[in-house]
Amino acid sequence: MIFLSLFITFFEIGLFGFGGGYGMLSLIQNEVVYNHNWMTIGEFTNIVAISQMTPGPIGINSATYCGYTAIKHAGMSNTMAIMGSATATTALVLPSFILMIIIAKLLLKYMKTPLVESIFMGLRPAVVGLLAAAALLLMKEENFGDINTSPWRFWISVGIFLATWIGTKVVKINPILMMGFAGFAGLLLLY
Repeated sequence: MIFLSLFITFFEIGLFGFGGGYGMLSLIQNEVVYNHNWMTIGEFTNIVAISQMTPGPIGINSATYCGYTAIKHAGMSNTMAIMGSATATTALVLPSFILMIIIAKLLLKYMKTPLVESIFMGLRPAVVGLLAAAALLLMKEENFGDINTSPWRFWISVGIFLATWIGTKVVKINPILMMGFAGFAGLLLLY
């Protein structure tokens, strides 16, 4: 019965938890600590800390640890606790997964309609603008160095930036490979 309750609880959190993982944390806390008493507030705080330290989205990590802890507190074995982790994680992700399948099917069905094509034509400049804004936000003194205090570091950084841009756009080198080259060049030349 606890597995069904765990599934329903985390499915509802996945369905109504807008704002990403951090937005879900208060919903998760309310459900697992106060509504179901599956753990204490101290245990939940530890789960949030562990979820932030481990790779992956914090909402999914929290669901995984909460599912494990809830089953362990019910007195079940480690194998069953792992099943609890899988249940909570699957239930949290399932609403988004279903929604994305529906959206993908609709998009494939209506992709060639004039309305959808015009929407995507309008989105292209916005996406380019957002990417350019993100790139410009990275062009700060912390990343390139100050031209007045360390001109050598600044000009080497600019050179690496330009070489990477030319390598990816003109020479068509794989961007991941170029990132590796740029990182290695930075290690050799800047420090």
